Amino acid sequence: MDRRFLTVLGVSLVFALVVSSIFYQMVGKAGPTQQSQVKTDLKDLVVAVKPISVGVIIKPDDVKLTKVSTDAFPKGGFGKVEEVVSRPVISNILQDEPIIEGRLALRGNQGLPSLIPVGMRAVPIRVNEVVGVAGFVMPGMKVDVLTTGRPPSGEGTVTTTVLQNMQVLSAGQAIQADSRGQPINATTVTLLCTPEQAETLTLAGSEGRIQLILRNGNDNELSKTAGREVGQLFGGYTKAPSSKLKMTNNSSNNNVDDTVAPIHRPKPVVRRQVQADPVPMALAPPPPPPPPSEIVEFRGNIKTIGTVAPRAN
Repeated sequence: MDRRFLTVLGVSLVFALVVSSIFYQMVGKAGPTQQSQVKTDLKDLVVAVKPISVGVIIKPDDVKLTKVSTDAFPKGGFGKVEEVVSRPVISNILQDEPIIEGRLALRGNQGLPSLIPVGMRAVPIRVNEVVGVAGFVMPGMKVDVLTTGRPPSGEGTVTTTVLQNMQVLSAGQAIQADSRGQPINATTVTLLCTPEQAETLTLAGSEGRIQLILRNGNDNELSKTAGREVGQLFGGYTKAPSSKLKMTNNSSNNNVDDTVAPIHRPKPVVRRQVQADPVPMALAPPPPPPPPSEIVEFRGNIKTIGTVAPRAN
């Protein structure tokens, strides 16, 4: 073998060993530092063990702790289970979803009051069978409020939209929709309102009839409507004029008002009936004479037919 080749091979092996030893020394010094840094960056986070619905009070079995990095820790999250236990849920929470402050109410606020934000009001109204019993309005939906009544300055009945894009808090005693999407039979619906909207809604319910109409949950546009009167429903329909004469009551004489033209009625035609002469009745012709009677006589094989004249009356 060539000595030069062996020399180059030996130098290469020595160089590789030196580089490998230096690399392992550097990795061995940096490994514990990085592991300790990862351990110090982890933080406890409270998450849901199962889906939690609106109105449910959190129990210790409903949540658990998990480790997340400091950068992944959500704003408003909790690091201890004791901080969320016995607090009602105001927004649906999914499984393994972090529990945050915005989805919980304060301790002691249970049921519907826990769903009312600060500064808002919950106003219950009575609905008819079409809206309530049929189950079209369920918690979480958006509705418009229409009222029908007679305004003080008007003569006819008017229907107008008084409130728009109102959120339904509850239907009857249910504060959340059925998990299967089934209708909820209810005669009262509670709407989330501002104090001014609560006054409008209460006045509309006392002075007229309220009707709720559904709208798309993603539609937040407020429409401007002028309302509808009874006369607009029937188009150009007008009442037929009266045919009676307008009479004026004068103290000196009772005369027909000259401003109203009298109605000329055609005179009735009187028809006289004239009795005609009796028509003589024609005499009926006498009945024909009866046919003569026949007498058939058999003598052996000989047949003889004779006639007999009828007897005169």
